[in-house]
Amino acid sequence: YAWGKRAILAFVKKFPDSELRGAVDGQFVKVTGVVTCGSIPLESSFQRVPRCVYVSTELYEYKGWGGKSANAKHRCCSWGCRHAEKYVADFYVSDFHSGLRALVKTGYGAKVAPLVETATVVDITKENKDLSPNFLRWLADRSLSSDDRVMRLKEGYVKEGSTVSVMGVVRRHENILMIVPPPDPVSTGCQWSRCLLPMYVEGLILHCDDNQNSEVIPV
Repeated sequence: YAWGKRAILAFVKKFPDSELRGAVDGQFVKVTGVVTCGSIPLESSFQRVPRCVYVSTELYEYKGWGGKSANAKHRCCSWGCRHAEKYVADFYVSDFHSGLRALVKTGYGAKVAPLVETATVVDITKENKDLSPNFLRWLADRSLSSDDRVMRLKEGYVKEGSTVSVMGVVRRHENILMIVPPPDPVSTGCQWSRCLLPMYVEGLILHCDDNQNSEVIPV
C-alpha cells in the first residue's frame, strides 16, 4: 500500500496542470484550485468539522502478544484498522490558471482515489480511556466496544477553501463544465528514478496537501 501511494503521489505531482479553457470533452486533465461545497456539504464524524467535501475517520488498535485483532490481517505488535468511514460529495473547484469553475462529480457512488493525509485526534490507553467521553460516545454510536484496548482515532478531510488537485475526464453539458471519474483505470507509468513500478488507479484522483490545521482561502 505504501509504495502504491508513493507512486500515485509522484504521478500527480509530475503531471502538469491542464489548460482547462481549451480542454475538449473526454480529455483527461489535472486541475488545481480552491474548493467550494456543492449542494450537500459533509461534516467529519468526530471533530464535527463543517462544510467539507471529503471526510475520513479511521479507528486503529494496537495488538500486543496475545491481544485481540482489529481485522483478519492484523499482526502482533502493530496497529490495525478496526473501523473506517469515508465519504465524498460533489463539489466545485476554481481553477488557478484559467479562473474557470468546474463541477467535480465525486458523489453518489462515483469512484474516487483520495490522497488526503489524516491526523491523530485521539490516543487512548488503558489509563486514559475514561477521560474522553466524546470518544466513548462515538464508539457507542457505532456499537464498538472499548474494553482495555489501545486505540488511536485519525481523521482527514477536505474543507471548503482548501486547495486541491483533481485528475479526471472533462465533460461539458450545455453550459456546465464538469470533471468526472475516468471510464478506465489510469496508469501511473514507470518511475525509474524513484524505483516505482507502474500501477493502475481507478476513479477520479483527489489530492490535498493542506494540513488539517492550516488556514484555508475564504470563498
